[in-house]
Parts: sequence; structure tokens; C-alpha cells
Amino acid sequence: MRRPAILQLQIVLKSSFRYTHSMKNNSEMVKQSTEATAQQLLEETDTDSRTRTYRGPAGIAVTVLLCIWTAFQLYFSTVGVISAVNLRAAHSIFLLLFTFLLYPAHRRENRIRRLPPLYDIALILLAVFTFGYLMLHYTAIARAGGRINTLQAVIAAVALIVIFEAARRTAFNLAVLAALFLAYNFFGAFIPGQLGHNGFTLKRVLITQFWGTQGVLGVGIGVSATYIFLFVVFGAFLKQSGFSQFINDFSLTLVGRTPGGPAKVAVIASALMGMINGSAVANVATTGTITIPLMKQTGYKKEFAGAVEATASTGGQFCPPIMGAVGFVMAEFLNLSYTKVMLAAILPAFLYYLGILMSVHFEAKRLGLSGLSKENIPQALTVIKKQGHLALPLIFLIAMMAKGFTPLLAAVAAIFVTIAASWLRKETRMTPDKILAACVEGARGAVGVGISCVIIGVIIGTVTLTSLGLNMGYVILRAVPGNIYLTGFLVMIMSTVLGMGVPGVAAYVIVQAVAVPVLLKVGITPVAAHMFCLIYACLSNITPPVAISCYVAAGIAQANQFKTGLWAVRLGLIGFLMPFFFLNNPVLLIGADASASLLTTLLASVSASLGTIALTAALEGFFIRQASPVDRVLLAATAPLFLYPGLLTDGIGLAILAFVILKQLKLRKPLRPELEP
Repeated sequence: MRRPAILQLQIVLKSSFRYTHSMKNNSEMVKQSTEATAQQLLEETDTDSRTRTYRGPAGIAVTVLLCIWTAFQLYFSTVGVISAVNLRAAHSIFLLLFTFLLYPAHRRENRIRRLPPLYDIALILLAVFTFGYLMLHYTAIARAGGRINTLQAVIAAVALIVIFEAARRTAFNLAVLAALFLAYNFFGAFIPGQLGHNGFTLKRVLITQFWGTQGVLGVGIGVSATYIFLFVVFGAFLKQSGFSQFINDFSLTLVGRTPGGPAKVAVIASALMGMINGSAVANVATTGTITIPLMKQTGYKKEFAGAVEATASTGGQFCPPIMGAVGFVMAEFLNLSYTKVMLAAILPAFLYYLGILMSVHFEAKRLGLSGLSKENIPQALTVIKKQGHLALPLIFLIAMMAKGFTPLLAAVAAIFVTIAASWLRKETRMTPDKILAACVEGARGAVGVGISCVIIGVIIGTVTLTSLGLNMGYVILRAVPGNIYLTGFLVMIMSTVLGMGVPGVAAYVIVQAVAVPVLLKVGITPVAAHMFCLIYACLSNITPPVAISCYVAAGIAQANQFKTGLWAVRLGLIGFLMPFFFLNNPVLLIGADASASLLTTLLASVSASLGTIALTAALEGFFIRQASPVDRVLLAATAPLFLYPGLLTDGIGLAILAFVILKQLKLRKPLRPELEP
């Protein structure tokens, strides 16, 4: 998400919170300071916020090119006819073009310019030449069995150099990781044991990485050229229509008056915004500038406030119906319809956010915090009447996919429905300027994640060529033969490490390439294996020591980063534990277990919800009232009983939970232990 989009969203959020508290004389200065801090932190952690701004004719030219790219993608995603390889190559040209136009080569470069530097013009020409040559000669090379001459090998090498330079500017950590994988193609021959290989020639590596469909033109860029681009643009249109304001106003009407209301509003709003934009870090930097200070004013500790925002923003990446576009990538890998992937993600996402909401609620009750007063809460009917029509595009999108239409067609149609819906009321009407801004913002927003998808092609190509995924699986299986949960634990660590500092979609693609084969080897179903990797790849955003989302949130809250990270892990603990329970019993993934009846799924959902509530109550030390150490131990013990589907475990859990409830109802004098993460 770029700076203009951030400022626009902050303005929307400010207006949506106009009901929450009266302004003091110096509040505007405090807010400006908070926004400046958030922008500085975002620039330190997110390269998407460090883009160039062009003045004069160059600025107009960039805007026109971005609109042309948007039109190109919309046309060939619907009625246009183009081969998959040519679409991916053309998409790569646009990605590299805008990377070298918008992203500076180094941090100290002056980002206000009238023309791009000469070296970036040279890189753009190289990108156009190499990928243009591929589009012209790919068919002939494929018919020749993939044999290439010296010139074509040089072109492939130049293209890889250009791609790595683009990735260095947009996703440095990912570029380093891809370089290590690329080196493994050559130096893996010197590694002894199961992780070594026989070695490959330079030409063989270049064919796989550039001239085949297993490398940079593989499934990663394929998904970027279709699903990711369209849904990023769709999200930009939703923002320009005022959907963000509707989310926050409606959230206030739902939970604003309950204990800890502002924090619950932050959870709901951040979940919905994170689901749309797919970037946890950018979401923290935008919504956090409003929600974090508000939570602190309500009475929450600053570390807790930062952790709530970071945790809620992170979960949006696996929250249906959009899932930050990563769900479409999973559907491609699984060769399933997106509807099935979305259904499988519903219960994990629900339990994750239920855990956060209950943590916020129990913490508010423990601290004696109240909700907002009635006069500071907008009327639900008023909000729905004035802004409810803005939800029509999302409803239309879900309905189209449920009817069996492709996500691509549904996304394009939803973009036009967004414009039409905004015209239902004068206050929300999208003018031509807003439509143009949405096209530009959407295209710019697709550049960073698109380049990540290109560079992860190097990783996928290496895994495919060297069989690294299978070899890694053999090593893990030899260490923990046949044990599902120990295998899952090792995969969890691997997924979290590989996902640190990497955008959600890219993190998942990397993790699934290495980890999914391992899980499949021990008998885990494909849907459960992919969902397992997705959740942990996303949660790497709040996992210390890196925890980029927590770093930004802690900076906004002026809190200790490490403590904020610990609070975030505690708030999102259900997300770290729950995937282990659907490894051996995928009934928690709706539709993944064909033998599970509707009643079985419903019972599993209810029991898992009870387990989530019990776990958060044990962690917060509050249930019906302040919990004693014995109560907390008993509540913690019920959580795994409820999370593991089964009548016996559910019965034992219910008995223990009933005992705790009766015990707390009889307790008159509450205890007040001070809790630290």
C-alpha cells in the first residue's frame, strides 16, 4: 500500500471515529505525530511506501501507463484471448517497468523526480527485450524440446539479473533467499547426504528458471497476473468508494458499547481491511494510527494495544471471503475451486478472531474497562441506510463465486458493481477522479507482491529441479518417522522461519513448496497440509524475533517491541495451536472431510469455539469473574479437549467447564492477579 492510499484511508478512519471521543486542543498535533511515526516505521519495514513521485510530464506518463496496465489485465482476464505464457511474460514486463520507475535503487535517493535515472531506463529496456524475446521465441523453443543456443542462454541470464535487481528493491529478504536457492543448484553437488544432488549445468538451470514454466514464469507469476492483480484493484475500488468508513462505523454499532469496545472495533476493522489488502504491515500502519491511541486512551496497556492491532491485521490474510488473494493461489496448487478453499478457511479464521475478541473482552473485564457511551455510538439503522449499499460489491462477489462463476469474472464484475453501488447515494458517488485514483492505486499496489511472485519462481524452480522438497521430507521423516504431530511441529518452525519478513502470498508459496510434500508423506490430506502451511506462514508476521507487524505497532504505541511481540503471540495463541488439531482430523476444515456430516461439522465448530473461549479465559485470568490459579489450570485443560473433535473429549471438557462455572458463580470475593505476558 503506497503513501497516498495510506493517507486516504487514515482520513476515512478519522471520520469514522468521530463518534468516539471529543477532541482536545492539542489532539491534532498528537495525531500528526502518530501518523508521522507510523509512516517512518512503514518506510523502514515496507518498501512499498518508499516509492518515487514524478513531477510534470513524467508523472502524467506514469499515471497513463498504470491505467493502461489495469485495462490490459482486465481485458485479458475476461474477454481477451492470450496464451498463458505470453500473459505471464507481458505481466512481468509491466511489473519490471514499474519497479524500475517507482522504486529507488537506494534509500538515500531523492524520491521527487522529473525523470527516472539513466540506469533504470537501461534496466527497463533490458526487461522489455528479454521478456519480449521470450514471447516471440517461446513456442519455437518448446517445439525443439527446450534446447537453447548460447544467445538464448545469455538472454535468460540477463533476465534473471534484472529480476534479482527488481526483487532487491521491493523484497530484499526474499531476494537473498532466492539467491541462496539459486546457488543450491550449483553447490548442492558438494553437500553430502540426502540434501545433496548430482549437480546441474548452467544451461540446464537457465532453461528451468527462464525458458520453462517451472521457474519465473511458473504458477507464482501466473496467479499474480490473474487473481492477485484483479483483487488488489478490487480492494482499491472498495477503498475509494468509502467501504472502509462503512466497516468502521458498522463495527462501532456492533461492539462499541461492550467492555473494551474500541479494541473490538479495531479487531473487526483490521480483520476486514487485512482481508482485502492482504498486507499485515500496511494495515497496521494505516488503521493502527487511529485504533492504537484510542485503545490506550480507553485504558489498555500500550503493549497490549499494539499487539491487538498487529494480531488482527495479520489474520486477515487467511480470512474469507477474499483471504488477501492467497486463497486463489492455494486453489491453484490444490486444483480445487476457490469456494472449497474459502469454506475450509472459515472455521480457522473464525476461531482465530474469536480468540482475539475474547482476549480483548476478558482483559477489559479484568481491568474494569467499560465501552463507549451511547451518545458516541452511531445508530445502526442510520449507518446501514447511509452506507450499507457499499457492501453490495462484496455480497455480489461472494454470490457469483457461490453460483460457480470463476473468481476472475466475479472480481471484474464486482469492480463495476462497486462503481454502480457508489452512485446509489450522492455522498459516496465515485467521480472520474476517484475511478482513476482506484486504477492507479490498484496497479501500484500490485507491483511489490507481483515481483515477489516472480522471484519466488526461482525458489520453486530450484525445488522442482533438485527435488529439494522431497529430500527435505525424507530428512524430516527419518528424524520423526511416521509421527504426524512431531512432523507438524518441525514444519511449523520451518514455515515460520521461511515466512519471516516476506509478503503473505509469497511466504505461503515458498512454504508450501518445501513443507507440503513433507506433510503429505505422513498421510495428511492436501487441504489440511496447505492450510497448515498458510496459517503459519501468515503468523510469522507476529512471531518474535522478527515480527514485522509487531515492530510497526509497537512504534505507533511507543511500546517495547519484544513485549508487544509476546502479547501478540498470546493473543493469537489459538492460531498457533489450532492447525495441529486438523492435521489428523480435518473436520475443522469445512468440506475437507467428505465423510463428515453437517451435524458432525456443527458440533466440532461449537466445541472448538468453547475451547477457544476457555483458552483465552485461562490466559487472561478472567472468565465469569477473576479466575484463581486452579480455575486457570482447569480452563486451560479444557481447551485441547474441546479442540480435538470427539464426543468423549467434548463430554469431559463440558464437565470440567461446568465445574469452573459453578465454582466461579459461588465465589464472592474476586482475586485480582496482575498478569504479564
